[in-house]
Amino acid sequence: MTAVAYAVVHTEPAAIYVATDIDVLQRVIAVEVIAKTDHRLLAERSDEIRDALLTERWAAAAAAWIEATGIGIDVYTNISVYDGDDLPSELIGAQLQFTPLFRG
Repeated sequence: MTAVAYAVVHTEPAAIYVATDIDVLQRVIAVEVIAKTDHRLLAERSDEIRDALLTERWAAAAAAWIEATGIGIDVYTNISVYDGDDLPSELIGAQLQFTPLFRG
């Protein structure tokens, strides 16, 4: 089982970004979301956000961007990604029998 981090940017429609971990996800949000915003939409926060990005203060950049745009970003870390080796089809019946639903 692999773990990933992902973010939901509450634009219309919502945008979802997935990365291998929170460190990579922060850079993804910086480049793919914050830096791609037209500076005119950020008004007086543009310089603050640029400085935060250039000094790699990702949380500060994201917080200022959220305040300036009013668009929320939800971040989730250590989310499990399952593959066929984690839940082999030939064993699924046996695995199900030991779950709470099948007790009693």
